[in-house]
Amino acid sequence: MTPTTILPAVAGYLDRVKMVGAHVVPLTGDASDRRYFRVLVSGAPPVVLAVYATPFDAAGLPFVNVAGLFAAMPVPVPQILGGAPDLGVLALEDLGDVTLQAHVGVAPARVHAALYRQAVSLIDVIQRRGRTLASATYLPYAVAFDVEKLTWEFDFFIKHYLEAYRGVVFGPGEREAVRTACAVIADELAAQPRVLCHRDYHSRNLMLHDDRLCIIDFQDARMGPDTYDLASLLRDSYVDIPGEVVDECLAYFLALQGRSRESGTFRDRFDLTALQRNLKALGTFGYQTVARHNPVYIQYMPRTLGYVRENLHKHPRFAPLADLLARHVDELR
Repeated sequence: MTPTTILPAVAGYLDRVKMVGAHVVPLTGDASDRRYFRVLVSGAPPVVLAVYATPFDAAGLPFVNVAGLFAAMPVPVPQILGGAPDLGVLALEDLGDVTLQAHVGVAPARVHAALYRQAVSLIDVIQRRGRTLASATYLPYAVAFDVEKLTWEFDFFIKHYLEAYRGVVFGPGEREAVRTACAVIADELAAQPRVLCHRDYHSRNLMLHDDRLCIIDFQDARMGPDTYDLASLLRDSYVDIPGEVVDECLAYFLALQGRSRESGTFRDRFDLTALQRNLKALGTFGYQTVARHNPVYIQYMPRTLGYVRENLHKHPRFAPLADLLARHVDELR
């Protein structure tokens, strides 16, 4: 990328910090409106620039706030190296390019399983240390997966996946019947005891750096069920995880927390959370495809639908929702 094609915010930051002769490489972004660039300068470690759509106040930026919380635990997150808030630029430690998603595609099974145990152990730390560090200073303690948030996510699925992406035209009363069935799940999840959650804890937000996992994209952390991050990790739209690895990871988590006797009820709550999480993911994929004209997420829909179908048919209490959805989505029959 030549200097004339660099975003003005990036060029302004490089000029301000006097990074002469920098080579700027655009990186693959996420589903947000942030853009990412790697800055390479001879004789210095690479730096990643996160460029926000607008200027920000660093003290109130959720990423900065949650990074401080996670660093205090500590769990591994990228170091904040500086930035230019008036330009919407945040400078971060470069963790490289190897996500857990990329690594498990080439790693032998034993390495794969060990990395997932490491990922589960980080969830345990976030939950346990999250209790002791609870403070109004940190933004995640003021937001939660409450009924309002969970209902919004179910409605997002209905609007952007069923109606916009699949072209579903509901019959009389059907849309409200789906919402009513989803409301039962929202009420149950919202009533569970809450712990600190990363909120988007999956293989694309875990980087392999210096032989350990590092956590990224944590700015939306909030309070929620103790199964939430586990469901994000183990019912991940982006990778296939063998059933025995899922079982082992859930047992490992309960052992870390001294709760091994809860395995049966915990698995039921895990399935409930996974169902909600996967339906929300389908909503996001539909939104990205239709509203944002970004078809990259279509490839992850079949795996996610498979998770949804498995849980809908595994638990008889989901039968009403299973019937309603199967009328319009063949993959859920």
